[in-house]
Amino acid sequence: MRRTPQQRAGQWAEQRALRLLLQAGWQVLEQRWACRWGEIDLLLHKPQRLLLVEVKGRRRRGPDGWGAAALRGAKRQRLAHSLDLWISEHPAYGHCRWEWVCALVPLPPSRAPVRWIPWV
Repeated sequence: MRRTPQQRAGQWAEQRALRLLLQAGWQVLEQRWACRWGEIDLLLHKPQRLLLVEVKGRRRRGPDGWGAAALRGAKRQRLAHSLDLWISEHPAYGHCRWEWVCALVPLPPSRAPVRWIPWV
């Protein structure tokens, strides 16, 4: 199946964010994990910690602030439900403290750094 340019750009952005997280010592549990509530782009683990990463790749800053506007209530709610479902399927991680972060990844030709926005 052929991927659209948007899908290829999104996967490139995910891989860039993932490489940085692996260098920081995180271990991958899931990539593009899908359920009825939506998709978790990246789910990573360090001892006693889970990190849910929403990746947004953009070529330039637009009205959505490089993708930061996607962090609004409905998206957060869907991700929270997705994470709850994932944890119910993987109870061994139920004790972990979890964190959410949005990775705003500038797409080529930009060489700007990835911006990490924690969700509180």
